[in-house]
Amino acid sequence: MTATGNDPANGPAGAGARGGDTVAGVVRQWRAVHPGLDTGPMEIIGRINRCAALLQQAEDAPLRRAGLSRPEFDLLGALRRTGHELTPGELARETFSSGAAVTKRLRQLTERGLVERRADSRDRRVAHVRLTDAGRDLVDAVLPEQLGYETDALSGLPAAHRDDLAALLGDLLVQLEGRLGGLRH
Repeated sequence: MTATGNDPANGPAGAGARGGDTVAGVVRQWRAVHPGLDTGPMEIIGRINRCAALLQQAEDAPLRRAGLSRPEFDLLGALRRTGHELTPGELARETFSSGAAVTKRLRQLTERGLVERRADSRDRRVAHVRLTDAGRDLVDAVLPEQLGYETDALSGLPAAHRDDLAALLGDLLVQLEGRLGGLRH
């Protein structure tokens, strides 16, 4: 450790277990190649991306058992939590998906009897999507199990750290949505 509380090999003081994670190894390699380079952003974004990749690899076991992908569950969940019909465009915004991806998923969910589409009475080009009873029942059955799975994935962190992480990620998300949110369209 240096007098400033930083260990050049492992980053800021208090990094704890992070000194041994995959991203810490990548950062050490970059620091060896470019000692003056600020790798701080990589230490955050790299870890967020690595966590997301690992969570996606796990494929959300309860969803998989229910025959759903995460994006399909997100569509069903958007319909359930809003409590009303949504257009495919609204679903795309709610789930941060492209219109084409939503259309494909809606076709699959319709074939499975989990959602229904109806044409708008004033504009036949507009579709309204709603959950069927089977779709609602599936979401209501899977959600508690999925949340339990996600709780298990986070169980290695003390509750106070989870709260802090949620708040920090919320702050980051607000900032990114304000700055980058318009770029998605």
